[in-house]
Amino acid sequence: MTESLLRQDLLIALGKVGVSEILNKSLTGIEKESLRVSPDGSLSQSEHPQSLGSALKHQWITTDYSEAMLELITPPMEGIPQTLDFLRDLHLYVYAKLREQDEFLWATSMPCVLAGETNIPIAEYGTSNPGRMKNLYRVGLGHRYGKVMQVISGVHFNFSFEESLWPLYADAIGESFSGQAFIDKHMMGMVRNIQRFGWLIPYLFGASPAVCRSFFGEHQPSDLESFDEGTYYLPYATSLRMSDIGYQNQKEELVGIKANYDSLESYIDSLAHAIATPAEPWKELGLRDENGEYLQLNTNILQIENEYYSTVRPKQLLQNMEMPTVALKQRGIRYVELRSLDVNAFEPLGINESQLRFLQTFFLFCLLHESPVISPSERQEIDENLLITSRNGRDPECKLQQNGKEIPLREWGMELLDAMRPVAALADSEDEGLFTAALEKQVDRMLDADLTPSARMLAEMREYSESFYAFAHAKSHEYYLSYEEQKLDEARAAEFEQETADSLRRQLELETVKQEDFDQFLEAYFSTGLVSNT
Repeated sequence: MTESLLRQDLLIALGKVGVSEILNKSLTGIEKESLRVSPDGSLSQSEHPQSLGSALKHQWITTDYSEAMLELITPPMEGIPQTLDFLRDLHLYVYAKLREQDEFLWATSMPCVLAGETNIPIAEYGTSNPGRMKNLYRVGLGHRYGKVMQVISGVHFNFSFEESLWPLYADAIGESFSGQAFIDKHMMGMVRNIQRFGWLIPYLFGASPAVCRSFFGEHQPSDLESFDEGTYYLPYATSLRMSDIGYQNQKEELVGIKANYDSLESYIDSLAHAIATPAEPWKELGLRDENGEYLQLNTNILQIENEYYSTVRPKQLLQNMEMPTVALKQRGIRYVELRSLDVNAFEPLGINESQLRFLQTFFLFCLLHESPVISPSERQEIDENLLITSRNGRDPECKLQQNGKEIPLREWGMELLDAMRPVAALADSEDEGLFTAALEKQVDRMLDADLTPSARMLAEMREYSESFYAFAHAKSHEYYLSYEEQKLDEARAAEFEQETADSLRRQLELETVKQEDFDQFLEAYFSTGLVSNT
């Protein structure tokens, strides 16, 4: 059924125009989150190292929720090897700096050795209004959802097709190319299909089937099993990070938020409505405490767009302090961000070339596949399928929902992967079969769940009779030592040092400019969607 929706004439037409060359010119970027930890694996309590520059102004090294949560960002680059080389160089640079303060990066998505919420330092960004706003947003997240789930790490895959694809694609499907409007229409269709088939991602790449007991503090989860005295798990779980214990808008039924993906306009409108609409739970929390200090940016359904958790987001590059919805409305979709990847604990970078080649194939498949709007019933199926796969995807009897009927996960998975074969062939160059090889690796995982990262993690834990903590700590230390043996290219090292110095200078310049009243700054931001950096 799935393959029949990929028109053979479309595949032939695209094959004639050299899609492989276009894909090689398409832009790929990676954002990888990792916790800074002490030698025992406990969350670092130190400030973001000044030797890594300004978390507010550095292009490639920043922080996410916590001061201890590094986020390494590659620029959008042509070619997967180049992207991974840049990510590797960032790791080499960061590890060298962390070695000076006896710290390293945690190698898994799920944290360990947590000592309660009070020991999770919220990221700080200085005294400027933009810096204060970034910090306050994170303060609000902590009050709304708790701090612990905010320190779960992930990998984000950013992708945009080379612009020359779009006129050729319009011609192949028999439509007139209308510029950005055409791109937005078909990118949103791709986004809908990424959601429809997105359960594939935790099955194939999920790497969080277990979690430290410290993650739950004094509370014992009733729906998880004990692996050992220090570890909870589920026997067939793929990604507890993507399950209901991970970072989700867990109160969305109460506050009524669901983004609408029918079109870019409806997506923008649904998020803008949520940012402007009061929500009773957050009104009860209050905007300020008894001392007049802000508790959150506002008391609305969403503080800002980023609060809405989604596995995939259409995005546009931001100019200055610009709302993402404003950027999308003014300039359309520039790229698509996939957010459902766990940190691959078996890879020093947290991701590898084969994964990225499969993801490019998957995105192209989702572009070419028919993509009707998502009905309320299908939206429920999409959410349920993601949850079922995350918690139970490796169960041989696992079934998902498809058009109101049950279908075995592996049957649907093989149907999708089979349908991707001609797409991978389109992407392959004449003398290489790298995209097809990456796809076939995932076929093997669909046929044998023991090959998935989640199964491998549990198997290794059983083989060595080790807890999740012991497994994660061993991997983290292994990569720490491997980076110690590698040397960063001198030119790249100089580039990073220059950006580090420049980022500190940019933050200092920002903070020395007279700041307007912070209340007025927030009011201007939410009323206009664009404010200056002062």
